[in-house]
Amino acid sequence: MFSLEGQTALVVGIANENSIAWGCAKALRAQGARVAVTYLNAKAEPHVRPLAEELGADLILPLDVSKPGELEAVFEAVTDHWGKLDTVLHSIAFAPKEDLHGRVVDCSAEGFGMAMDISVHSFLRMIRLAEPLMPDGGTCMTVSFYGSEKAVEHYNIMGPVKAALESATRYVAAELGPKGISVHALSPGPLATRAASGIGHFDELLARAAERAPTRQLATIDDVGAYCAFLASPEARRVTGTVPVIDGGYSIVG
Repeated sequence: MFSLEGQTALVVGIANENSIAWGCAKALRAQGARVAVTYLNAKAEPHVRPLAEELGADLILPLDVSKPGELEAVFEAVTDHWGKLDTVLHSIAFAPKEDLHGRVVDCSAEGFGMAMDISVHSFLRMIRLAEPLMPDGGTCMTVSFYGSEKAVEHYNIMGPVKAALESATRYVAAELGPKGISVHALSPGPLATRAASGIGHFDELLARAAERAPTRQLATIDDVGAYCAFLASPEARRVTGTVPVIDGGYSIVG
């Protein structure tokens, strides 16, 4: 029904074959988009590079958004190679372990600031750098979670952080809508990703969620990827500022 032929997409956040970003990158490429992929550091590169090469990625670049200049270097490479950008996927989040595993009320100022910078402000920085490369419009997406609106056990400080991410998504969508740039925060249910493994008792959360979901199955990274690819398509150009829930109905059950 839709094609991404001729489009370009920057995918940030692949850690391994279980990553949400990997599901999205596969779907974008399958629909015809050319992709650029980033990896966090030298330790992560051996896990990410083979996946990027499997897709025939045009660019495979290092990116740690906490290091000054690395994000700008990625966008310089994209500009030099493509001269434009149609889609950005931001699928990164972080909180120090001691803050993530503790009570929200006990979170340190340093930990809270780091979580907000890497999980939220880096998305804003990416959009700001992408904006000049999207003169004819484009799509910017990030990844959220149900814990942004409900107090999910053990999700802790990432709940308020994801709430901020979703609010930022709506404000930026309103600001960039006149330029034809749409902004979304994909909200999958619990998924067994590397990032999720840092959350306490996450296996228990997965099991309970699967039992509660009306479909009796949770979404997969490929389900998320399919939604991501559609939102990147011309057919979705009138859709913006959304937080689509992709969770087998888990979030609708009380």
